[in-house]
Amino acid sequence: MSVQVVSAAASTKVPEVELKDLSPPDPEPQLGMSSAAVAAMAPPAGAGDPETPALAPAAERPPAPGPATFSPAAAPPAGKVPQASAMKRSDPHHQHQRHRDGGEALVSPDGTVTEAPRTVKKLEKPMKGTSILDLILANKEVAGVEVKGTLERSDHSILEFVTEKQIQFADQKQEFNKRPTKIGRRSLSRSISQSSTDSYSSAASYTDSSDDETSPRDKQQKNSKGSGDFCVKNIKQAEFGRREIEIAEQEMPALMALRKRAQGEKPLAGAKIVGCTHITAQTAVLMETLSALGAQCRWAACNIYSTLNEVAAALAESGFPVFAWKGESEDDFWWCIDRCVNVEGWQPNMILDDGGDLTHWIYKKYPNMFKKIKGIVEESVTGVHRLYQLSKAGKLCVPAMNVNDSVTKQKFDNLYCCRESILDGLKRTTDMMFGGKQVVVCGYGEVGKGCCAALKAMGSIVYVTEIDPICALQACMDGFRLVKLNEVIRQVDIVITCTGNKNVVTREHLDRMKNSCIVCNMGHSNTEIDVASLRTPELTWERVRSQVDHVIWPDGKRIVLLAEGRLLNLSCSTVPTFVLSITATTQALALIELYNAPEGRYKQDVYLLPKKMDEYVASLHLPTFDAHLTELTDEQAKYLGLNKNGPFKPNYYR
Repeated sequence: MSVQVVSAAASTKVPEVELKDLSPPDPEPQLGMSSAAVAAMAPPAGAGDPETPALAPAAERPPAPGPATFSPAAAPPAGKVPQASAMKRSDPHHQHQRHRDGGEALVSPDGTVTEAPRTVKKLEKPMKGTSILDLILANKEVAGVEVKGTLERSDHSILEFVTEKQIQFADQKQEFNKRPTKIGRRSLSRSISQSSTDSYSSAASYTDSSDDETSPRDKQQKNSKGSGDFCVKNIKQAEFGRREIEIAEQEMPALMALRKRAQGEKPLAGAKIVGCTHITAQTAVLMETLSALGAQCRWAACNIYSTLNEVAAALAESGFPVFAWKGESEDDFWWCIDRCVNVEGWQPNMILDDGGDLTHWIYKKYPNMFKKIKGIVEESVTGVHRLYQLSKAGKLCVPAMNVNDSVTKQKFDNLYCCRESILDGLKRTTDMMFGGKQVVVCGYGEVGKGCCAALKAMGSIVYVTEIDPICALQACMDGFRLVKLNEVIRQVDIVITCTGNKNVVTREHLDRMKNSCIVCNMGHSNTEIDVASLRTPELTWERVRSQVDHVIWPDGKRIVLLAEGRLLNLSCSTVPTFVLSITATTQALALIELYNAPEGRYKQDVYLLPKKMDEYVASLHLPTFDAHLTELTDEQAKYLGLNKNGPFKPNYYR
């Protein structure tokens, strides 16, 4: 509070002071492609701020600010000094003083002290341009904050004023010391979990289905057309899922272009495709594209945690037989795959797989179906590995297309998708700050490269484990320290697996980890972390968030296990739609190629896509960046021994 001291000098005449405005100025077989695939790749023929207020007319505008002359004689009456004045001078005839209780007093020339009337101008609504500081200075109550006392800018800083006068918050009267009931604690835990993992992105369901414990297998649901050939969490979520799909379409230009160019010819007419992939908005765009090209589709999920319930509902509402929901059990997982395959009057002739589980199930339960199946398209490291094992053993009875090792999958989906989604998955589940954390990434393939690059950019100290000398040398030259897992397991804060192997992180490693170490997997399968070894009586499992478990040792040490060792990014967060457009377009072209290939072109083996097709997929995505390719001259093409239109890389290029 300001207290003005009147001295003898105050009674003398004060010279006029000029005030100025001081505001600052503002190696596989190279075979020809089918005519349908070539046709699908052919190009088509002929191919101001609203909130700024309008200026008032010149006659109504206030005069432009300029030098102002201030003198004691021109001072306004006591108690009505403008708040915006930069200084306050005492009137020699009516000197102001303050009582200790905060009131203002007037001292007349004869020495009589009287209390000045208190006038507080109330604002019904804060005027545009009024700052919180101005309202505080005027003793206003703003947004539930009651401010007592007055303040002059020249006397105190706002921090001193707040400290002295104690801004009183209205919501402090709420009681937080009551111990919640068991139901209340569970609800609170659920709300905390949802607030940190749910959003209006494709990562979260729009309705909380956690209270509905009824298995979708026990529900009788029908879509608006009366069909019940599906099994999803809640068909009523279809509207939200449709919005997700429409958003994804905007970020999948190549797939939409393929749909537009080829739907007139229907290159997949008669195709009956059974699929087992992650059921996301991006997969929905792929399924609807395949349908537009003439195919019939039945679909299941390749991961028990990656399904987006609202998207599955939207597909079911559109007539797709979809059997998937988030949080399936192991039994549910295989039941859903069986419902896709074992259908009376319908038999698949094409397989689109991610991980090899669908292919494995048909081999195990319905081997005779392969007599009518024309081919398999596989997109994951795990699934491709299974196909090569079948081929080596002589048990692969249909041609298979290895999409995972195509350039458009390896160099984009595996690298760029994981580079962005690893941070998203870790942040959503753990609220972890990455700067200064020690991280070990097991495997330095394309997935590992993406993870390491992202974490290094965030300030983490990154170690790498690797079995391949070439990848190991790449890690060293990229600035990462190559170690064995045993050497750093006691000190790291985060362990990430991305090898495609099994038992990369064993129980011995888990026992030696530091308290609160985060363990997660970026590979397709849940075999990389030995999660089964943690399900023993001496260890306690505590679910703290969706897809986040604390595994507690008898001495109190705990590790943070994400998605129970399953694929982190698709289980706990989202993946970039644009990158998945590249993979989905490659899958669609592979299906068209295998389905329309003349008999004898592809034998019972595993094939890679022709390089020309890789380049075509890449070219469809360039217009998004307004990119312009340079064209070879005839002389340059002859010098390099290339066709002017490609392919520009040999078939063995990876």
